[in-house]
Amino acid sequence: MFGKATAIIALLLVSFAMKAAELAFEFPVEKVGQLPSDFRSVLAGQGTAGEWKIVLDDVPSLMAPFTPKAAGTGKRPVLAQTSRDPMDERFPILVYGGEIFGDFAFTTRFKLVEGVKEQMAGVVFRYVDEKNFYYVRASGLGKTFNFFKVINGLRSVPIGVSVEIPRNVWHEMTVECKGTRMRALLNGREVLPWLDDKSIAAGSVGFWTKSDSVSYFADAKIVYVPRETLAQVLVRDAIKKYPRLVGVKIYAPVTNDSQLRIIASTEGTEMGTVAPKEAADVLAERGFYYGKGDGIISLTLPLHDSNGEKVAAVRVLMRSFIGQTEKNAVVRAMPVVKGMEARIRSLDDLVQ
Repeated sequence: MFGKATAIIALLLVSFAMKAAELAFEFPVEKVGQLPSDFRSVLAGQGTAGEWKIVLDDVPSLMAPFTPKAAGTGKRPVLAQTSRDPMDERFPILVYGGEIFGDFAFTTRFKLVEGVKEQMAGVVFRYVDEKNFYYVRASGLGKTFNFFKVINGLRSVPIGVSVEIPRNVWHEMTVECKGTRMRALLNGREVLPWLDDKSIAAGSVGFWTKSDSVSYFADAKIVYVPRETLAQVLVRDAIKKYPRLVGVKIYAPVTNDSQLRIIASTEGTEMGTVAPKEAADVLAERGFYYGKGDGIISLTLPLHDSNGEKVAAVRVLMRSFIGQTEKNAVVRAMPVVKGMEARIRSLDDLVQ
């Protein structure tokens, strides 16, 4: 079953450019009972947060056995969502924070384990925040496989098919995105043909469940075209050019609600998280924000586009020295900011 599906997935991945990268999401056995590294739990909708952790389960091998007597199943670590809050509009999500993806093919095996009200499992992709993302999900009780988009907290009507998805059986789903086009496969078969949507160009990926669904995930991986925005280039180049810097973050609005989020940082796991209040204050008012502590100073200043409009904010972290003052901190940070502004024409340049 899975050998055929894997072969189909391999064929579709060939369509990516030769520079494509692959990332496998591994769940180490020594982390059983814990949240996997580089992931964060979020909640869309209402109710309690999900309980995501690594557990042991019997998982059929993706490889065909060498002999008829060889074992095809063995216990190994998988990802599980185990909380059972039955609230209807409750969507526990586990987001991978290490990378932003534009074009990719994201594959995972999943199993619907338990659930009285719902038995669902899915993946989120091009995730910006809990109010802006796409997702594909399989429903065992509803017998459907559907695509949805959530924009500013409003969920679209479903696009999908009716299909049997038995409980306590491992299945496989794949989502492929190219530009504004996307499609989904179930057990190696294209069940949601290519559709076009321009709402979100890039974002994180992760795992999704609903209500009281207890769902398992395994053998998750993503093949993607590495994506580097100008904002990420500016952060990397600043760190390289100015050795005194400890860290750099750029904040900008990435959705229609204009909320500022981290769009580039020396700390990759911060990508997409909400900016602190001082970043919004810096953009709303004239001036800057200065902070000091533990031998480090931080300065948050506005970033201007080629028309002189404030389009983003940058936080510069530097080592302090004896006699460090707010005034000379600004003097130290301004070359970093001015160097960035010389390369920015508009907000779109930063985030695309």
